[in-house]
Amino acid sequence: MIFRHRFDPTSLREYDIRGTVGRTIGPEDAYAIGRTFGNVVAGDGGSTVVIGYDGRLSSPSLERALVEGAMASGMDVVRIGCGPTPMLYFASAQLNADGAIMVTGSHNPPDHNGFKLVLANRPFFGPQIQMLGQMAATGNIGAHKPGTTRTLEVKGAYIDRLLRDRRGDTRPLNVIWDCGNGAAGDVLSLLVRRLPGRHRVLNAAIDGHFPAHHPDPTIPANLQQMIAAVRQDRADLGIAFDGDADRLGVVDDTGEILLADQLLMILARDMLRDHPGATIIADIKTSQVVFDEITRSGGQPCMWKSGHSQMKTRMAETGALLAGEMSGHIFFADRWYGFDDALYAALRLLDVVSRLDGPLSAVRRALPHTVSTPELRFPCPDMRKFDVIAEVATRLEQAGATVCDIDGVRVSTPDGWWLLRASNTQASLVARAEGTTQAALDRLTAALSAQLARSGVTLPDFSHHATPH
Repeated sequence: MIFRHRFDPTSLREYDIRGTVGRTIGPEDAYAIGRTFGNVVAGDGGSTVVIGYDGRLSSPSLERALVEGAMASGMDVVRIGCGPTPMLYFASAQLNADGAIMVTGSHNPPDHNGFKLVLANRPFFGPQIQMLGQMAATGNIGAHKPGTTRTLEVKGAYIDRLLRDRRGDTRPLNVIWDCGNGAAGDVLSLLVRRLPGRHRVLNAAIDGHFPAHHPDPTIPANLQQMIAAVRQDRADLGIAFDGDADRLGVVDDTGEILLADQLLMILARDMLRDHPGATIIADIKTSQVVFDEITRSGGQPCMWKSGHSQMKTRMAETGALLAGEMSGHIFFADRWYGFDDALYAALRLLDVVSRLDGPLSAVRRALPHTVSTPELRFPCPDMRKFDVIAEVATRLEQAGATVCDIDGVRVSTPDGWWLLRASNTQASLVARAEGTTQAALDRLTAALSAQLARSGVTLPDFSHHATPH
């Protein structure tokens, strides 16, 4: 019997497959993903797929359908149950699995869910995801003898590996953690029992309603509970995770937020002491001071496209030992596997902080400072957004501007830079700007706004968004 299925076209994204449960994504889509991805794995000569899921209310039913689809394509499925996305990556690497799929809505609203895919421990994204849609629509799926399924408990092994090569704490720390009722809860609760110091875990219960706050640590409002706890307990720092624990947010001992690129600077300085000359990648939205600081610390900075799949691919190509994104993804290939793991990044940060002579806030205040906008997103139709980028790029080239075009356009000047890129996940454009002074930032945002106006795009309001970096 020929199997055919049509995905909602909005669900097939650049880095994953996702949508609103019951509207654009459901069990029938999960089954189709299992069937088509299993067929791809089989075509590569593979037979084993690891599957995990997060704590969303819809995840167990989607996982069951996904397993059925993968088995129907002849896959031997290893089910690791509920946990963080990096635990799935770990299991895939340890088992040398042919493929892996995580059912997760990450930091999206509670009624959303999706699927992150890995083929032979490499990201599966872009045209590969579109290929699954084409395979399902045409029924171009081979017949296979049904595969098998088994359950594997990996939490203990994952925690053991997280702790295995810790360098040891010079001083015990007082740490506040916030799981945001996401998938990190069970693992973190076990992990902190084995760490020195004092650890208070907020919102550890996995609950797909996310009753405490939305599980996105890049939004300051979602960190307020943790900030209050840090100040109340006079803690050394606070660490929060997103819904599937592949991203983190950090606050210092005063409750001030460390931006993701500031965190990357701190981790890079420390790693470069052991690996002088190492390549470190940051995404195109990252502050220029990060690239300058990596150079000053003896490293080789590399600017690359945004997106966790893009970053992991570039790390493998360049041999980079560390990478980071403004979205809070941190990737270690130094003593780790090269994937984005917020739990591992948190432990590396604890190692750094425990060896400081003073508080983390002193390190934050000593970092180079600029004035910048946050990442600003504003609507632009999918059929128009890439044309806008092309129009702006053409005008900048004609004007002789200094432009990096690896992901949209990033224009550099002696006193700052501005970025305009098309979102790979939404019908929107993304802008950011940074200046050495407020006057420089005002000039840069005016130049960006002028370019948008020439392409007939409704301008974002930059006037209330400037923040010290």
